[in-house]
Amino acid sequence: MSHDIELVPTREDLERLLRRHASPGRTAVVMTMGALHEGHATLVRTAREHMGPDGFVVVTVFVNPLQFGAGEDLDRYPRTLDADLKIAREAGADAVFAPSADEVYPGGEPQVRIAAGPMGELLEGASRPGHFDGVLTVVAKLLHLTRPDVAFFGQKDAQQLALIRRMARDLNFPVEIVGVPTVREPDGLALSSRNRYLSPDERRTALALSRALFAAHDRLAAQQALRARAESAPAPTARAAALSALGEARAAADAHAVAAAQPGGGADAVRAAARAVLDEAAKATPPLDLDYLALVDPADFGEVADGHTGEAIMAVAARVGTTRLIDNIPLTFGASA
Repeated sequence: MSHDIELVPTREDLERLLRRHASPGRTAVVMTMGALHEGHATLVRTAREHMGPDGFVVVTVFVNPLQFGAGEDLDRYPRTLDADLKIAREAGADAVFAPSADEVYPGGEPQVRIAAGPMGELLEGASRPGHFDGVLTVVAKLLHLTRPDVAFFGQKDAQQLALIRRMARDLNFPVEIVGVPTVREPDGLALSSRNRYLSPDERRTALALSRALFAAHDRLAAQQALRARAESAPAPTARAAALSALGEARAAADAHAVAAAQPGGGADAVRAAARAVLDEAAKATPPLDLDYLALVDPADFGEVADGHTGEAIMAVAARVGTTRLIDNIPLTFGASA
């Protein structure tokens, strides 16, 4: 159910608002660059549910110039404040802090910024140098200004979420960082404010990003099912040989696959499953121009080895036409099927 919402344009207004709502509940923040969609609404609803009726939920709307590089879409990034207010209100937010650049960066771009470190130079950081320094700087400022107990971020920006968590931990920010699962459109495309730039033909090509991730997920599930059978099947190698002697070619091939299943391993096959989908999309009209496909450890975003066990993230970035899109999926290697 929607309710009244306050639009807060200045730091002074925000300070007065936070003093007024300092009790009885806690404060949550959902940071956005506007152009809100169902993914953002899910973040706000999650925050509302998490904080309860006595909590206070603030949505920030600020297109941060520090995180855009030369030639990126800062000028054409959609700005839809009236629609954003409606979505935020209906999702349960209490206030929208929508400052100008001068409010956030009085006197111009800050001379002192937060450096994202080695993790910030990988993947998105390699493709967009300085991007994560700009992200962390504005997130730090908005955390100081909104003073939340909890901050909610989407898992779609997995590397950003990992860096924000690391910043909060390394720099002792007194805030809980909560990741919320990616919201997808019915065809599988991850919700993004940039999806509106895609033509119908470009959108069809862009669906390869999610298809590649789902193919990787399915390949991993199949591998882990084979491993589970290998652990429970008695003498699978002997069974495969016996089936071959009987001329049961298909059954023997299956038994050989079970016998060959190894604990751990499989990361390379999972990468290959995703890569095959993306390679095919590169031949489409219009083509998908792959930036990176990576299977990484969520702790440091370094590539995992073929024998990796435990948590991983498969991340992909590509350009279709003039629109750059990212997506990812969490995977767990070594889990029971």
